[in-house]
Amino acid sequence: MSFPRKRESITKLIIPMPNYFYEVMDSNGKTKTDTFDAVNEGVLVDKLQSEGFFIVSIRLANEKSAQKAVKRTELKFDHDKCKIEDLLVFSRQLATMLEAGVTMLRSLDVILSQVQSKSLYMAATQIHDEIEQGSSLSAALNKHPKIFNQFWVSLAEVGEASGTMPMVLNKLAEHVEQDAAFRSAVVSAMVYPLILFVVCIGAVMFFALVVGPKFEEVFNSMHAELPLMTRCLLASFDFIKHYILYLAAAVFALVVFLRSYVSTPVGQVHFEKFIYSLPVVGEITKLVVVERFAAQMAILVESGVPILYSLEISEKLVDNRTCSLVIAKVREGVREGKGMADALMAEGFFPMMAVQMIKVGEETGELGKMLKHVAQFYQANVEAFMKRFGTLIEPFMLVFMAAIIGTIVISIFLPLFKLGQGAHYH
Repeated sequence: MSFPRKRESITKLIIPMPNYFYEVMDSNGKTKTDTFDAVNEGVLVDKLQSEGFFIVSIRLANEKSAQKAVKRTELKFDHDKCKIEDLLVFSRQLATMLEAGVTMLRSLDVILSQVQSKSLYMAATQIHDEIEQGSSLSAALNKHPKIFNQFWVSLAEVGEASGTMPMVLNKLAEHVEQDAAFRSAVVSAMVYPLILFVVCIGAVMFFALVVGPKFEEVFNSMHAELPLMTRCLLASFDFIKHYILYLAAAVFALVVFLRSYVSTPVGQVHFEKFIYSLPVVGEITKLVVVERFAAQMAILVESGVPILYSLEISEKLVDNRTCSLVIAKVREGVREGKGMADALMAEGFFPMMAVQMIKVGEETGELGKMLKHVAQFYQANVEAFMKRFGTLIEPFMLVFMAAIIGTIVISIFLPLFKLGQGAHYH
C-alpha cells in the first residue's frame, strides 16, 4: 500500500521547478534580463529584492521563449564597433559560466543581455541561433571574421575536440587582457605628447590666421622698418594664410597615396623596412611584433594546437608583412624537419635571446611556457621604454612649444618695442 505513495513522492521530486523570465533595473538604472528556476514567483521576488534590484516584470518562460524575450528587449549600446575590451568581457563571461556548468546557449543568453557593443551583440545573436540549430561554436565564430579572427576559431576547435572549452576560453581571456593592457600602456605614453603637438600647431595657426594679419595692418600703417625676424614671420603667416587650403590638400593627397601604397604587399614591406631602419623606433617596433608573435604562439601551443598549424595561424594574425613572410619560411623549415628555433635563426629577423629561449623550450618540451616568457619579457621591455619615452618627451615638447610660441611673440612685439624706444628718445 505504501509503494504507490513512495512512487508519487519520487515523481514529485523529479518535477522541474518553473522557469521565470524577469526584467529588473539596478540602482544605476541599467536594465538586466535573465531567467531563473524558482519554486514560485514570490521566492524569485524576494531574491531579486534582496540583491537590490527594482523589478520591472516577471513571467513564466521556457528556455526558447526566454531567449526570444531577451532578443526582443530593446538594449541601449554604448558603442557600435567591437572593442578589445568587449572581447575580453565576452571571453571571460563565457569561460566563467561554462566552468560553472551553464549550457552554451544559456551562457550566450546572459551575455546578450549585458553586451555593450552593437556589432558584438549582432554577431553573438547569430552565433546563438547557429548553435541552437546544431552548429559548433568554432563554426559559428568562423562566420564572423571581422570580430572573431582565426585565433579564436582555432582555439574554439581545440576546446571542442579536447573537452576543455572553459580552460581554453580562460587562456584566451588572459591573452586578450594582456593585449589590452599592453596597448593601453603604449597609447597612454603617446597621448600627452600628441596633445601638446596639436596644441602647438593650433597656436601657430591662430597666430597666422588671426593675430598676425592684425599686427601686419598696424605695422603697415606706421610705415616702420621691421626687423628681419618679424618680416620672416609675417611672410610665413602670409604664406600659410593664402596657401593653407593647398597645403591641406597636398597633405591629404600624400596621406591617401601613402596609405594606398602601404596597403599593397610590396608597399607594406618597403614601409616596414623603412620603420625598422630608424634608430630607436625601428627596434621598438620589431620588439612589439616579436611580442605579439610569441604571445599568440604561446596560447596556441599550450592549448594543444600543432606547431605547423600554430605557425600558419600566426602568419595570418601577426599583422606585419615582413614578419609574416619570415613565419612562412619558418613554417616550411619546420615542415622539412628543422626545429622552430633553427628556422628562426636562419631568417635573422628575431632577436637572438628570443631564439635561444625558444630553442630551450623545444629541447625541454616546454615550448609553450618559454614562448610565454619571451612574450612577457619583450612586453615588459616595450612598456618600460614607453614610460621612459613619455617621461623624456614631455619636457622636450614643452620646450619646443615654448620656443615656437616665444619666437612668434618676440617677433610680433619687437617692432613695437623699437617704436616705443624711438618715441621715448624723441
